[in-house]
Amino acid sequence: MSKIDKRNKLSKEPFDYEITKKGTVVIYYKGKQIKIIKDREAECLIKRIKEVEDNITAVQLLLAKITGNFKRGNEKFRKNKRK
Repeated sequence: MSKIDKRNKLSKEPFDYEITKKGTVVIYYKGKQIKIIKDREAECLIKRIKEVEDNITAVQLLLAKITGNFKRGNEKFRKNKRK
């Protein structure tokens, strides 16, 4: 895992997940909801999470991969929005 997480960000456990009664998976990043996974994709993710449940870094890596490249570092927070 050291080759994948070179900056050791996954050890801080930024991702969290919740499995709902309907079988959907809600993924959070630093407490904010970022993605909802449903149907077959959710079933596969739940199965994969249960396989590596003991390894926290592996779970974090699964959640990071499923969310995709949502945070690239080039997001800008504007103080003055266009009107």
